[in-house]
Amino acid sequence: MESLLNYFETIPSHHRAIIIVGGLTLFWIIEGIMPLFGKPYKKWKHAVPNIFFTLTTILVNLPLAFLLLKSADWVIANEFGILNWLPEMPLWLYVVVGLLLMDFIGAYIPHYIEHKVKPLWMVHLVHHTDHNVDTTTANRHHPLESVIRYIFTLIGVFIIGTPIALVMLYQSMSVVATQFNHANIKLPKRLDTLLSYVVVSPDMHKVHHHYRLPYTDSNYGNIFSVWDRLLGTYMKLDADKIVYGVDVFPDETKNGNILELLKQPFQKYEKPTMDADG
Repeated sequence: MESLLNYFETIPSHHRAIIIVGGLTLFWIIEGIMPLFGKPYKKWKHAVPNIFFTLTTILVNLPLAFLLLKSADWVIANEFGILNWLPEMPLWLYVVVGLLLMDFIGAYIPHYIEHKVKPLWMVHLVHHTDHNVDTTTANRHHPLESVIRYIFTLIGVFIIGTPIALVMLYQSMSVVATQFNHANIKLPKRLDTLLSYVVVSPDMHKVHHHYRLPYTDSNYGNIFSVWDRLLGTYMKLDADKIVYGVDVFPDETKNGNILELLKQPFQKYEKPTMDADG
């Protein structure tokens, strides 16, 4: 465990890039072998805006990385934050607790807030207006959202008292987990259900991308599914009933155009409608 933390404490930028590209490639291949939804769509054309927003996310994160490092160093040096106020514990438990706290405070809560605060929802909308969710959707975030999420991560570092090794470990896990749970893959139902008791599985997360409430406002989990189950935001919906997108932004052509997506957060807010089955 110590060697793992030592590695992530100084993980080179190109290693992080390999994780992003490697995960994307792996799940892209698996999607072709065992797709959840077999309806034809032009995968490469669909991937263009999503890859564009993946690159903008990287471009936003790289120059801001020093803030994470400085913040993480500060909380350790000043023994600030939850992890530093807890009694001494074995290293493995420290890592597990740290990852869980980062998932809750740095991912679940911000995601929940993005859905409940109108201006933030309009920024987050870009992620939800994908009509063919697959592994490339994982990092389809407007540049403004990349900045917003970075701010939430920084706040999380201070609240939790996270060392940089744990930050980098969590972010690397998060990249692969989101590529996995967005992937258009069909796991055996029993396996998907079992996985969903621990981590966010593909079937579980696809419910979150249903085009109507209340399903859009459910299953906020990033890596771990425990928060949705504990806090009452967990929902189920059969895969054959899922329709991707957002009901009040139905134009698939616009929702696949990079320039239109860049302008999307600045459109007039439209109140989502409630699914009759919800």
